[in-house]
Amino acid sequence: MPTPSATPSATPPGSTPNTPNTPGTPGSSAPDARTRTRRARRSGPVRHHRRGLAALTALATLTVGCSALRAQDPDPARASAPAAPPAAGTPAVQAAQGQAAPAQGAQLAQAQAAQAAQAAQAAQAAQAALAAMPAARPQAAAGQELNGRLAAAEQQAGMQQVLAAARRWGLAALPLRPPAPPAVKPELADGPGVKRLPGLPPVVYRVPTSDKVVFLTVDDGAEKDPQFAAMAAELGVPMSAFLSDYLARSDYGYFRGLQAHGVTLDNHTLTHPDLRRLGPDALQHEICDQQDHLQQESGTRPHLFRPPYGEYTEAALRTAASCGVTAFPLWNEEAFPDHLEWRYADQKFHPGDIVLTHFRAPSGDWKGTMPDMLRRVVDAATAQGFAIARLEDYL
Repeated sequence: MPTPSATPSATPPGSTPNTPNTPGTPGSSAPDARTRTRRARRSGPVRHHRRGLAALTALATLTVGCSALRAQDPDPARASAPAAPPAAGTPAVQAAQGQAAPAQGAQLAQAQAAQAAQAAQAAQAAQAALAAMPAARPQAAAGQELNGRLAAAEQQAGMQQVLAAARRWGLAALPLRPPAPPAVKPELADGPGVKRLPGLPPVVYRVPTSDKVVFLTVDDGAEKDPQFAAMAAELGVPMSAFLSDYLARSDYGYFRGLQAHGVTLDNHTLTHPDLRRLGPDALQHEICDQQDHLQQESGTRPHLFRPPYGEYTEAALRTAASCGVTAFPLWNEEAFPDHLEWRYADQKFHPGDIVLTHFRAPSGDWKGTMPDMLRRVVDAATAQGFAIARLEDYL
């Protein structure tokens, strides 16, 4: 509390002065010496009383703070010990005792008692609040347990949704989930399933992996079946779409919708020619211009290229490499709505197999719909213990 000034303020406008005018200065309201003396006597005890109360307030605040700190003390002996009163000889107590006027002793005693009671109540409230707080470790453990239960519930709900989708789309069993993508992609050295010339992109028929996964790839882009898009999204089936611009350009929005659900969009030339018949300029146009188109339409530049009909030349490999292609994935099996064509005599999938199919509508040699084709691939893979994985996670 600020100490009142010993000099009285000027009389407020409109009030009557309570002191006579000083001789020799008509109209002046300045007090004479006797008036100033009387006011000093009256204000002296008030100032001393206020200063004493301020000192006591500071002492009470310090007492409450120390009590709260002792309540947090990890030492049980110190935490349970009562707060020691301040020493009688401390400067704060001397100031409070020396500035309290004898005439105000009773009032100061009452103020001290009230302040002490308030300090005790505050200390008790602080200790009670700290005691009521649970330990941090049980709270963290409870939060972890709750998060674990929520994650389990969400996983269970997700499984129920996939199971419902599998039933709705007529699958024989729930599709198997692929493993996490490899931290390091397989080395594509020349060998079984991979053909590679020095300095050129590898041609891959089967991805070198021991994971029980196969890869579904869909070519061209003629048919844009919304049921197929819905089925793939609901089941969460990963796949790669290799698009030819002359077929896909009528509705790239359809393929962007597939992309939003995890389907990758890759290069299959502008007009689907046989690359063996093209010169350098035509190869540049067919391969690299489609790279530019797909980057513009999808926002990403492909790094996989599938040559039409599975035919390529060394010049095609060099041209593709010049505009960002890193691999030529071909295929082992081809999927139709009513059957699968196998490369191997055992008619089974092998780890890393690439499956080819097409965006096609029912026709003479396509006996069914795209959902029929997807159902056949997923059921065959599941029955043989294989999951369908994303090709770009391995190549």
